[in-house]
Amino acid sequence: MSSGHGPPPPEEDPGETTASLTLDAKRTGVSSTRLALGALVIVCLIWGYNWVVMKIGLRYAAPFDFVALRNVGGAACLFLLLLVLRKPLRPQALRYSIALGLLQVTGNLGLVMWALTTGAVGRISVLGYTMPFWVLLLAWPILGERIHGFEWGALALALAGLVFIFNPAGAHGTLSSSFKALGAGIFWAGATIVTRMLHRHQEVDLVSLAAWQMLFGAIPLVLIAFLVPSKPIHWTATFGMALAFNMVLANVVAWSLWLFVLRHLPTGTAGVGTLAAPVVGIVAAWAQLGEKPSPLEGVGMALIVGALALLTAIAIRRRENLVASEEPG
Repeated sequence: MSSGHGPPPPEEDPGETTASLTLDAKRTGVSSTRLALGALVIVCLIWGYNWVVMKIGLRYAAPFDFVALRNVGGAACLFLLLLVLRKPLRPQALRYSIALGLLQVTGNLGLVMWALTTGAVGRISVLGYTMPFWVLLLAWPILGERIHGFEWGALALALAGLVFIFNPAGAHGTLSSSFKALGAGIFWAGATIVTRMLHRHQEVDLVSLAAWQMLFGAIPLVLIAFLVPSKPIHWTATFGMALAFNMVLANVVAWSLWLFVLRHLPTGTAGVGTLAAPVVGIVAAWAQLGEKPSPLEGVGMALIVGALALLTAIAIRRRENLVASEEPG
């Protein structure tokens, strides 16, 4: 028991307290960066293999029937998750959610499925993932995010990789499907820019945002599916598994992780990082569908992997340097 006559406790230095809090914040930033990079890897694996899954699903359903079912079911899963987590169902950013739904779901996914009806998986996936280049083009004037130093080198490697993969001599499918896939990439880039703008203005729950954008984007797709004549859906176990993969993994899991990535990584890093997904799609299509890539496509994949490794090293090193600069002594 204290007598009350001991020496007073030392006063806490406000400067040391501020420095400690700043250091903790920087360390948290490094941890968030590593988590975001890990999430980006998972997203690329899911979305990359899903190109094969979507192509298989189109054997049993018309493109707009498939994509409408996928997003209605995905939205239902996300709203159910909100109920389980006891989170409010009301949209937190209505205008942004509508814009994201029209760009990311209606525009991007609708065009992707339409393109896959006549185009090969590898080619369509690569054209759809030209998104990062449109993002970099838009992010500079709209968001003020400039590209610096070795990021230019990583971008050049990625661009060279796409040039090798986009080989007209080895092309499959029609010119129309290629333009549809390219349009899908542009819509996705617009959604990425809108997401970054949203995070600059307010904090939103990622699950809620994904649920509402999926619902708003699914509404036009359902209308299109009803209005466009198509063959009836052939319900089989294979089609059910393809639909479940799209609803749960490609929509709920991957989209939630993608929104987390956009919150914690620069737009350029996140956008170019997704170029790993078409590489996964090309390899999976070769193994499962017999779509063998040409030697030039192999060179392109190697260049893209090199660009991803460089971008990852830049992101981690930049965060670690910030922490080291704040270390005492």
